Amino acid sequence: MESVAYILLTGILIGILISAPMGPIGMLVIQRTLNKGRTAAFFTGVGASLSDIVYCLLTGLGLSFVTDFIESNQNLLQVIGSLVLIIYAVYLFKNNPSRSLKPPVESATNYWRDFVTGFLFTFSNPLILFFIIGLFARFNFLDTHYRFYHYIIGYTSIIVGAVGWWFLITFFVNKVRAHFNVRSLWLVNRSIAVILLIMSTVGFVLGIKELLHL
Repeated sequence: MESVAYILLTGILIGILISAPMGPIGMLVIQRTLNKGRTAAFFTGVGASLSDIVYCLLTGLGLSFVTDFIESNQNLLQVIGSLVLIIYAVYLFKNNPSRSLKPPVESATNYWRDFVTGFLFTFSNPLILFFIIGLFARFNFLDTHYRFYHYIIGYTSIIVGAVGWWFLITFFVNKVRAHFNVRSLWLVNRSIAVILLIMSTVGFVLGIKELLHL
């Protein structure tokens, strides 16, 4: 029972730690909470959580060829991922926030789109695999002597931790959204766009320099 409790608690903690860093996906969730509502943002976070659990499964299954591929193509993947973020940052910067004040047409299709974009946004950064490997090693998570049900509990608890994090973030941001007007949304959009642009440009330049061995 002690090992089950340990796996449960560390799994939830790992799920939170994977999701908590305020990177591009975190900014996207905040922006969507303010612009499209909490539900759309939460579905985006759930999509990101699914991507995280895929990488956790790859780590737990010990697919060495995946890590070898990422290591050998790290700079190219960084360049491609940075280009995607640059394009999105430009779109976000030019986006008209006044449209967000109109009642959104909510449908399952929209939520699926939010879910898929959240998944793809996170999955486009395979370098997170090394962060997950570090967390697994740090907490000695899912040791080789564990049984099958230990693995089920472990990966389920990671999902719970990750989804719980996005639930709390969207809840908090949604609580303060009433204090935002058109100008506030405009400033939030452009601030996030500038931050994303700086982050992605730095990543792009560093990736190019490594590819060209400068």
